[in-house]
Amino acid sequence: MAKEQQLQLILAPPVTALGYEFWGLEYLTHARQAVLRVFIDSPKGITVEDCALVSRQLSAVLDVEDPIAVEYTLEVSSPGMDRPLFTVEQYERYRGEQIKIRLRSPFEGRRNFAGRLVGIEADEVVIVVEDHEYLLPLEMIDKAEVVPKFE
Repeated sequence: MAKEQQLQLILAPPVTALGYEFWGLEYLTHARQAVLRVFIDSPKGITVEDCALVSRQLSAVLDVEDPIAVEYTLEVSSPGMDRPLFTVEQYERYRGEQIKIRLRSPFEGRRNFAGRLVGIEADEVVIVVEDHEYLLPLEMIDKAEVVPKFE
């Protein structure tokens, strides 16, 4: 998590300077390779050209700062319909929506939860799964994402 926080401190300012919302990032490592996935958003939506522009800017910043010691691939994209949730503000924005959460370790015997996001209480996400309310500590969440609605 410390590496992701370091990368966010380096990468969020140039994204916002370009006029986009820095939605979040994922830093995934495997052996001696890594993937740095940066999510950007905008009220008007995100195009391929937006992603290319941000990618070029972030590549330049990463070349100067050099925060990643292994070979890596930079990916820039919109959060998409099944947008990942990274911050308390994002959880609040999607209150009432269906979400999926995967925990780093089991909580009450399970790691995966899918249900309606009720909100945030202190440092816990409140989710209702099949009429049972769970309070899941934010620091235990490995991944959370909005479940897309198809109408």
